[in-house]
Amino acid sequence: MQRTPAILITVSALTLAGIAGWEGYRRTAYDDGAGVQTVGFGSTTHEDGRPVRPGDTMTPERAVLRLAQDANRLWREAAACIGDVPLAAHEAAAFQSLIYNIGPAAFCRSTLVKKLKQTPPDYAGACKEILRWTRAGGRELPGLVRRREAEYRQCTGETP
Repeated sequence: MQRTPAILITVSALTLAGIAGWEGYRRTAYDDGAGVQTVGFGSTTHEDGRPVRPGDTMTPERAVLRLAQDANRLWREAAACIGDVPLAAHEAAAFQSLIYNIGPAAFCRSTLVKKLKQTPPDYAGACKEILRWTRAGGRELPGLVRRREAEYRQCTGETP
C-alpha cells in the first residue's frame, strides 16, 4: 500500500462526492441539529465569512463550488497538524470526511492525531478513533453513527 505525506494530499472528486452524499444538499438554511445554521452541502459561513442565517439560500452550483473550496481549505488546516505522516488514499479520504464534519480544530486536538503522530503511526488506532465522533448538540445522532461507521470502514480499507 502506497502512502503519501498528509501535507501533500488534496481532496479528490470521489471524496467530495462522498461528503456531498453524507451532508445532503439544502437550498435554504436549516438548523443542523446542533444549533448551527447550515446551507448547501453543510456550509456554515458565506464566502465573506458571515455566518449562515435562517432564510439564506444557495444554488446547487454555488454549493458544489463551496463544498470543494471548504473541503480543501479544511483539509489543508488539518494536514498542517498531521505534517509529513504518510497516509494511504483511503485513510486520507476518511479523515477528510470527518474533518469536513467536525472541523480542523477539533481534529487537531483529537486522540486520532496523537495516534497518527506517534512512532510508528498507529493507523488502526487512528481509524478506530473515528467511531468516537457521533455526538452533536450533546446527544448521539443516528446519522452520525452511520457516517462514522462508513468512514471507519473506508479508513481501514474495507470499502473504497
